[in-house]
Amino acid sequence: MSEICRFFGIVITMYIREHNPPHFHARYGEYAAEIDFQGRIIDGWLPPRIMGLVIEWLLLYRKELEENWGRIKEFKNPEKIRPLE
Repeated sequence: MSEICRFFGIVITMYIREHNPPHFHARYGEYAAEIDFQGRIIDGWLPPRIMGLVIEWLLLYRKELEENWGRIKEFKNPEKIRPLE
């Protein structure tokens, strides 16, 4: 597991050897979800307010997420991405 970002108690991670479709993991307390780069939940659940913050972050940093996806497919660690402020 590689943490790529943390903001407002939300932890965003990506894993090497991850499965398609391209996605990231978001955790907030006891809640967790896998979210694709279009903002759809693949698995899990986040409270609506938290999901809104994750989507806002995703919209700002989609390009960086896509670059990180390319890195993990080459078995390289993903790079850190700026937090939502």
